[in-house]
Amino acid sequence: MLQSADLMLFLSILREGNMVAAGKRAGIDHSTVARRLTALERELGARLFDRSSRGVSPTPAAFALQRHAERIESELLAASASVAARDDVVEGVVRLATTEMFGAYLVAPHIETLQRRHPGLTLELATESRSTSLARREADIAVMLSMPPRGRLVGRKLTDYRLGLYASSDYLEREGTPGSLDDLHRHHFVSYIEELAGFREMIALDQLLPGAPVRFRSTSAAAQQAAVAAGMGIGMLHLFAAGQDERLVRLLPDEVEVLRSYWVVMHADLQKLPRIRATISFLEEAIAAAKARSAGI
Repeated sequence: MLQSADLMLFLSILREGNMVAAGKRAGIDHSTVARRLTALERELGARLFDRSSRGVSPTPAAFALQRHAERIESELLAASASVAARDDVVEGVVRLATTEMFGAYLVAPHIETLQRRHPGLTLELATESRSTSLARREADIAVMLSMPPRGRLVGRKLTDYRLGLYASSDYLEREGTPGSLDDLHRHHFVSYIEELAGFREMIALDQLLPGAPVRFRSTSAAAQQAAVAAGMGIGMLHLFAAGQDERLVRLLPDEVEVLRSYWVVMHADLQKLPRIRATISFLEEAIAAAKARSAGI
């Protein structure tokens, strides 16, 4: 008879792409994962994964099983949430996927407060430039630049934030300080790698100055800020981060300011869990602290 634990392990292998990572998430070793997978395949009478030195590749049978396993997963999570809602103990692991700057400047500096308040809660912070798939359970909560268009997800806007143009003092001494938008066309810039940006909202510079000469591109907003501070050129940076960097000078503040938004999104099955609610409250408090500092939020 199929066991729900084996189906959950199957989903973890499918999502992680290898048995070692799936074992770490489940707290078991690689050999146990392999043994349980083999037993599951024997029970089903079908091969679920092709094994290789690079990992595992799902077969058509795996994709057929995925729909049923995810339905069972949703039922288990809903049952867990229903029980947990009657118990306010905050404990367990929450994986939070955020954009890099949100994680570095709004989450990490306050993490000790969360740990002190909820010592049984472990927060895993995954900072990425791409959109994390909550539907595939890559994270429990995601902070995104827009709401996903589909899926059994719930969410709301956390806050607006602002972007502005910055350059280093050394760059301005060397190249001159632009006094207007027209002056920007003779300057060099730092920006994203467009095809690798996970959200179109990241490409603020190209919307402001299409075809601007870009000397350096990176998927990392922190790397862009460091490059601007090193004198590589002008960058469209987060006010709540760049405003703290004494090496940077804001340019044309009355003419250039881009408004963006952060959205907090989670799978509908998880929203009532105490550890999820506690993490959301922590994010809201961190944002409130940033607003109190007038930090571009």
